[in-house]
Amino acid sequence: MKGALSELPDGWFHRPLKFVASYNDEVLSEKTDPEEEIEYIEISDVSLTEGVKRTSNMEFDGAPSRARRVVRSNDILISTVRTYLKAISNVSDAPHNLIASTGFCVVRPSKKVDPKFLGWVAKSEPFVGEVVSRSVGVSYPAINAGDLVGIDVPVPPIEIQEKIAAFLDEKTAQIDGLIEKKRALLERLSEKRQALITQAVTKGLNPNAPMKDSGIDWLGQVPQHWEVKPLKFLGRFQNGISIGGDSFGSGYPFVSYGDVYNNLSLPKEGSGLVESSKKDRALYSVEGGDVFFTRTSETVEEIAISSVCVETIPDAVFAGFIIRCRPYPDVLDVGFAKYCFRNKSLRSYFVKEMNLVTRASLGQTLLGNLPVALPPMETQKEIATYLDAKFADLEEVETNAENSVRLLSEYRAALISSAVAGKLDGLQ
Repeated sequence: MKGALSELPDGWFHRPLKFVASYNDEVLSEKTDPEEEIEYIEISDVSLTEGVKRTSNMEFDGAPSRARRVVRSNDILISTVRTYLKAISNVSDAPHNLIASTGFCVVRPSKKVDPKFLGWVAKSEPFVGEVVSRSVGVSYPAINAGDLVGIDVPVPPIEIQEKIAAFLDEKTAQIDGLIEKKRALLERLSEKRQALITQAVTKGLNPNAPMKDSGIDWLGQVPQHWEVKPLKFLGRFQNGISIGGDSFGSGYPFVSYGDVYNNLSLPKEGSGLVESSKKDRALYSVEGGDVFFTRTSETVEEIAISSVCVETIPDAVFAGFIIRCRPYPDVLDVGFAKYCFRNKSLRSYFVKEMNLVTRASLGQTLLGNLPVALPPMETQKEIATYLDAKFADLEEVETNAENSVRLLSEYRAALISSAVAGKLDGLQ
């Protein structure tokens, strides 16, 4: 970050974060009373723009083993795993029992800095960019806490810090209000999409079709002429490639965890490159009709998120944190699969069946036992065509709202970065 701070105003300095703050000062003891209640913060509970969105109340005995970082008022949470998520937030008023995942670096500002100002610095683009660029790993990037606190931060006089923090508190609140309205619209559109998917892939398109009990609580009734089969009868499975980090950056196409998690259907090319062998490219190939599922994450909610490959990506391989299901011939239409496995009601199956230790992990056996409501092939194609058309109708409204959020977010980010670097008139 030093390069970004080379032209600081007079009286400002840049210092490594560890010179103005301590980190990971307190750890919850293993001898804690098993019945003691904690408020737990997971990586997915924190957002760069929304801060700490929620906490989970639980007893120590039932908490994940990663629930160990003690958080106090004025601490700053910075995620050290999956850093692309940019889970960063300052904590202004922490309850006495607030505990964060060990996936966070808990930064505790010293008396040399205003906590709110340092929180804004941690959320500025130059700092976040340094965290991401120093992270190691392609599928699951992470940074060592010791490396994180070595990043330089701007340190103006304390009265300027307080002035900048107050300014950003006010201005970002105004911007956030506008963003929230657009996000509320997007949330309604997302709910509508989910409702359309669930209805179509579990009940079909004919409201008058005779129904039968599927025998599965979360699935309920399905059309009488549909079959309900475990996924293992529809295709075969393969975990992704395991390869050293120095193999990435050149070579052949690579399908990442993010490519699957963020898309109903895979991009036409993978998001990265990897030096894969001919044998690798045969075993971990990415062919049209393949269905990919996220295999491991911090939470069950991010497990078994699916994406389909519409067209073969030549010479591509896929990440180790992904499972591929390659359907048997003529059993699963790729368009239907695109929506079928994004049906939100599937969460009930995985939440019930999955065991959590330090991370959620999906095995081939569990995925293979997933019940699938399977209509005839012709009906699968009709459902896919119907949903494609419905989603197209929603796309223009959604695109406009997303563009508004993007522009407002870019302005917000630029405002923060300029303010903490002393580039706004009246704040130096």
